[in-house]
Amino acid sequence: MKILYGVVGEGMGHAMRSRVVLSHLVEEGHEVVVMASSRAADYLAKRFSDVRRIHGLHIVYDENRVRRSWTVWSNILQGTAALPSQIAAYFNLIADFRPVAVVSDFESWTYFYAKAHGLPCYSVDNMQIINRCRHPDELLEGARTNFELTRAFIKAKLPFCDHYFITTYFRPEIRKERTSLHPPILRPEILAAKPTRGEHLLVYQTAEGHEALAGILARSGRECRIYGMRRDIMEEEVEGNLRYRPFDEAGFIADLASARAVIAGGGFTLLGEAVFLHKPVLSVPVRGQFEQVLNGRYLERDGYGMTAPEIDEAVLGRFLERLDACEERLAGVTQDGNKDLFAALDSHLDRAAAGVA
Repeated sequence: MKILYGVVGEGMGHAMRSRVVLSHLVEEGHEVVVMASSRAADYLAKRFSDVRRIHGLHIVYDENRVRRSWTVWSNILQGTAALPSQIAAYFNLIADFRPVAVVSDFESWTYFYAKAHGLPCYSVDNMQIINRCRHPDELLEGARTNFELTRAFIKAKLPFCDHYFITTYFRPEIRKERTSLHPPILRPEILAAKPTRGEHLLVYQTAEGHEALAGILARSGRECRIYGMRRDIMEEEVEGNLRYRPFDEAGFIADLASARAVIAGGGFTLLGEAVFLHKPVLSVPVRGQFEQVLNGRYLERDGYGMTAPEIDEAVLGRFLERLDACEERLAGVTQDGNKDLFAALDSHLDRAAAGVA
């Protein structure tokens, strides 16, 4: 079966999740063309034979905050320049590949292709949970405006898909049909990791504006293995109890699996991996990104960690005091690999191949 698969390039979580689903589809014998933007295209091109680069939306950050006006203008300027090549890419696709179905991980161009050609289209991502599920009022407190704006954007981005497969470590009530919830899609390296209870904190912060965090971590006296705060380093830099490490996938997963706890943003992929490995998380969402805020609030509600708009000594202290209680809650989390999502997606693709999607 010929499948067109679109991957949004903003954030590497989409690419890592899509890599797992794409590997499954290829192993099942499907012929897949991938369309992706930005870093997602680079990441996937190393692993799959037919990855085509397109322009995608991106977000501009400064001081751990989404800068909306900068984001809008940057996308307008770059998007206008990229439009001719986008159109050419799709004419080339029509000429040499005729998909039977489309799968989109929050990517719009492949979605438009499906709608223009009357093809079944399936959404596989975590973002749709904001629009297609009900959320308790207490989790929206103080963020109602951002919630409504984000929900409207998500609703408009991929409307009327044939089915929405939502990956999630929390379980709100579904409010729309053609929607199903599935455990987070996990990389095989995460599934193979053997968690141990070390004493170090794994710290992952890539957004700008976290200079004060280093001092707070240093004063905690705990060993901290830090990724992302010094992006250009080529080898580990040690300053007292702080160990700044260059990003290496195998090393990062080893540090995650052996950590006592995790300090990170609100990105879904790492939070889902930490929950699977039973690691308490202190989530500090990027300001202006409601999806990250919601992820952190559910994390705290379910007892898997804490969330805070920023970290100071008091916040870090409260989090460290909660570690035992969080570990107790996390001990009950189980997941059957990625089989749940694969089985559901395969069933829908079988129906599409039979013309009954």
